[in-house]
Amino acid sequence: MKAQVSEQERNIAVTKALFHAFGAQDIPAIMEFLHPDAVIEFYGTPVIPYAGIYRGHEKCRRFFERVLSSVDVHRFDAEEFIAERDKVVVTGHLNLTARSTGRPIASDFVHVITLKDAQWIRFRDFMNTAVAVAAFSQADEGVVSSL
Repeated sequence: MKAQVSEQERNIAVTKALFHAFGAQDIPAIMEFLHPDAVIEFYGTPVIPYAGIYRGHEKCRRFFERVLSSVDVHRFDAEEFIAERDKVVVTGHLNLTARSTGRPIASDFVHVITLKDAQWIRFRDFMNTAVAVAAFSQADEGVVSSL
């Protein structure tokens, strides 16, 4: 007899699969895990090329295209997955390089993901955006380091 998978286990599995697709830079695979009405919220100033709110499948695709064309991903470690009802909270650490300047972005992150019908419908990204702003800024002044 096959054990039934809980909603929380399924939501974690979907989230891990999307992260795997992100690591492989496979945007078509990422899109399979996004609900048609998905909303992505990446907080930050316009200096960060992918900061903003993206609504709907095509705009969410644009978010992932902007991220993957703006940074080189050296490390994207999702360390902890916490699931409750329709939410998954992921904590982790990332190391990136801003392609436009060659400067590093190192930060812890928290992702808050809401799922509907086994797809991401809302994604909120929290990280040290001061580090990202410093990495993407063209001026050498005000470079911020992370913990």
